[in-house]
Amino acid sequence: MNKPTYVDEYQAITDVLNKYIEGCRQADSSIMKPAFNEHATMYSVGADGKLAGGAISILFKGIDEDFRPSPNAQAAITRIEIVGTAASARIDANDMSGLSFTDFFQLLKVEGKWAVVSKIFQPHTES
Repeated sequence: MNKPTYVDEYQAITDVLNKYIEGCRQADSSIMKPAFNEHATMYSVGADGKLAGGAISILFKGIDEDFRPSPNAQAAITRIEIVGTAASARIDANDMSGLSFTDFFQLLKVEGKWAVVSKIFQPHTES
């Protein structure tokens, strides 16, 4: 078996991140769940300036309960960096259920598959 190339790894990570994007667009966490390791976390800074987040189930609940389908939302994977079995990525999204945000993801290749192990994000307010 040939060792995967950088291009192969990049495409595999893009496929994982696109599951997240599509889950946001469709407001359906079942689409994005395969992108995340079961132990993944999500954090941001709340309106009070304090750390907010925890287990990735918080994201899934928010997508299913608070998001609405946004088929015209725009999202771009603006950066992917890969070193061995570790990777970092950034997604910028506009009008996902009326929200715009930047996500930063940390991914690991575990048992041959890339998965998000942590997500931090910054919401953007309309000016």
